[in-house]
Amino acid sequence: MTTRAPLLADTGQDLHRFMAAYRELFPDDVLTVHERVGADQDVTAAVWSLAAQGRHPALVFEQVEGIGRPLVTNLFASRERVGRMLGGVPAAGIHAEYQARSRRMVAPRELASGAVTQRVTSGAIDLAELPTIRHFATDRGPYITNAIIAAEDREAGIGNLSYHRSMVHSPGEIATSLHSRGHLWRMLQAAQAKGRPLPVAMIVGAHPLFMLAGAARLPYGVDERHVAGGLFGAPLEVVRTPKYGIAVPAHAEFVLEGVIDPEARAEEGPFGEFTGYSSDRSTNNLLRVETLMRRDDAWLLDVVGGNSAEHLNLGRIPRESEMVEKLKERFPGVTGVHYPSSGTHFHAYVALKQSRPGEARQVMLGLLGWDPYLKTVVAVDEDVDIARDEEVLWALATHFQPHLDVVVVEGLPGSALDPSASGVGTTSRMGLDATRGPAFEGVRARIDDAAMERAAAFLGRAGKR
Repeated sequence: MTTRAPLLADTGQDLHRFMAAYRELFPDDVLTVHERVGADQDVTAAVWSLAAQGRHPALVFEQVEGIGRPLVTNLFASRERVGRMLGGVPAAGIHAEYQARSRRMVAPRELASGAVTQRVTSGAIDLAELPTIRHFATDRGPYITNAIIAAEDREAGIGNLSYHRSMVHSPGEIATSLHSRGHLWRMLQAAQAKGRPLPVAMIVGAHPLFMLAGAARLPYGVDERHVAGGLFGAPLEVVRTPKYGIAVPAHAEFVLEGVIDPEARAEEGPFGEFTGYSSDRSTNNLLRVETLMRRDDAWLLDVVGGNSAEHLNLGRIPRESEMVEKLKERFPGVTGVHYPSSGTHFHAYVALKQSRPGEARQVMLGLLGWDPYLKTVVAVDEDVDIARDEEVLWALATHFQPHLDVVVVEGLPGSALDPSASGVGTTSRMGLDATRGPAFEGVRARIDDAAMERAAAFLGRAGKR
């Protein structure tokens, strides 16, 4: 990896400066579409077409019908690019770097103003000013896919960030779903118990490190904005929203301030989710927008939905990082954890060097217990490349005996978006032990490194005469 990547830290916390620097440092990793494209699925179709070719560049669309501003997407589709965001670490070092930075939490620094305060509209809000696109033919309509909702309980000293799919419901209202039943849902229930709505701020577009912080997995009461400071290596620069005083990134593209009414409902969905299926499972919550904040030159920073590489990476890199840390603390023999795109968020591969019989089962049960989304874990030996599905499948084919090596646990809570689960998300979980085991007989066929080097050399010369 080039040593120029750390220079991205010089861009501060501004998405525009980040993109300018990234284009200069890695021009081959940014694809700019100059011609005019439609706002109905064209962006998603481009991402899918490139992915079919094995390409995952950051994409900049200069002209999207009805948007009137640049659209940036696919930023998180490449693990190499995420490593560059984190200071130039290789893809294999992302887990350790993310955890190290996120553990060094830094409280935000409040500013009197910032780019997002350049235009502030209160009162009668017209959300037609907020750019949105339609991602899939099966979507109910255009969606906001990168909406990070910030909420604060000043009395309890609690702050929270979380992602929620959202769509414009009316000129001044947003329909959103809290189907993950996470910390924002808990805060909303607390507000409902007090007989009042929950003030929130929806951030639509910000620096990619802030977006990674928004996906962090934290205990209730630990603030993701402090994690953002750790990822930046400096306090997150924030401004307060005009009515409710919620701290939001000073350099965000758009911020919508308002309240979620615990009693109000607005239909939303179906929407193309990470499972690859269109889901209408939703809590159908309603956000009443009272203030619209935006920068003069605001872009639309889109997150590709469905089971795209971007959607999956953004959600799973923080999850993988946490799981790797937990497993290695408890099980020193663990050498790696990988959540494959083929399994959306429901499968994980773990590689380990067993020190005693049964350790692989214990590791798998730990992973299945810690991560509520997981349904299947495959354990393999440390010499199997868990980043390659075909390697894991080979280990299953040659090391695994179904009557001996399967662990199944029934009736556990899982993801509400799993189309195979019950309506409340109850699922079973399975561990597949594809390690060789102590009684395994066999020597893996191999080729000497020197022979591989010779082959690379003569193949590189082939056809050049």
